[in-house]
Order: sequence, then C-alpha cells, then structure tokens
Amino acid sequence: MSVIGPRPERPEFVSQLAERIPCYIERHCVKPGVTGWAQLCYPYGSSERDALEKLQYDLYYVKNNTLLFDLAILVQTVEVVLMGKRL
Repeated sequence: MSVIGPRPERPEFVSQLAERIPCYIERHCVKPGVTGWAQLCYPYGSSERDALEKLQYDLYYVKNNTLLFDLAILVQTVEVVLMGKRL
C-alpha cells in the first residue's frame, strides 16, 4: 500500500464492480493508497454510479501518475484535513 493511489475496495465489491464496469480492474495497475485523486474530487458514494464516477478519477491518476501529481494530491489532502478546504 502507498500513501497516494486509488483507495482500496473490499474484495467482494471489486469482483462485482469488475463484472459490471468496463476497465474497473485497470485501477489496480498502481498500488492502492490512503488518499487519492478520486477522494479529493468526488464526495463519498456507495452506489455503482458513484463507483463509475470515481473510476474516471482513478484512471486519470493511473495514466498521469507522476511525482509532481502525487505531491499536488498530498498538499490538497493536507489542506482538506487540516483547513477544511474542498475542491
């Protein structure tokens, strides 16, 4: 596990979502993280539609995975946690 990356999901949900949502498994190309782009950009959600929306952010992260992007996510996470800022 990493500090930054797609949030891990429970295995039973991963298998269900992978069957229903194309490219869902692609989010596993990078290590999961405590915080990530989807957590900053999309509010908490528990539906399949929410999973699809968060997947878009996770795939963007996978395709644009750089140290600079990780640092930006880390800074924004600190701002959200300590200062209550939202994007």
